[in-house]
Amino acid sequence: MDPSLPTLRRSSDTAARADESVTALALAAREGDADAVERFVRALHRDVLRYVAHLCADPQAVDDLTQDTFLRALGSLHRFEGRSSARAWLLAIARRAVMDSYRHAATRPRRAHVPDWQPAAERAQPRGLPGFDDGVVLLDLLAALPQDRREAFVLTQLLGLPYSEAAERSDCPVGTVRSRVARARATLTGLLREAEEPAVLAA
Repeated sequence: MDPSLPTLRRSSDTAARADESVTALALAAREGDADAVERFVRALHRDVLRYVAHLCADPQAVDDLTQDTFLRALGSLHRFEGRSSARAWLLAIARRAVMDSYRHAATRPRRAHVPDWQPAAERAQPRGLPGFDDGVVLLDLLAALPQDRREAFVLTQLLGLPYSEAAERSDCPVGTVRSRVARARATLTGLLREAEEPAVLAA
């Protein structure tokens, strides 16, 4: 038996409990509980910020798009019925907000070169905590992935969404998400090996 399975199962159970808790907050917020609204936003703010940062090509727009996501969500909370987790529902809104911003940007001329998403993603990471340097390295590696594989990897491996919900967010079959994640892992593994080779040779 694979010794990693109990750890993975515990991690999955923890994520499921967290999703249930946040979904309960969303349902309470829908009924007008002001405290639940605040706790709902606070619980998911970091996930939305990170997801938007991974999708958005303009670091300056990340905070605005995150705020727009929550404004849209709170405005349509009365339609949320809890059939999916509140986190998956909110990330779908975040994705639409980013796509809408792309469409809006395409209708007006650009005045300057738009930098990539990485600086914004780095700002979205908590600093001064154990593992922060590893997080920055991971962001550098993720930058080498095609956008579709990066999104699938972020949704399932960093944000912990089930493959079925990641497929809904990405508007593609579950098998495609699994394939993208597998290819992303293979690419990341190869990049890590390449990065380690100079250190081994130096030693």
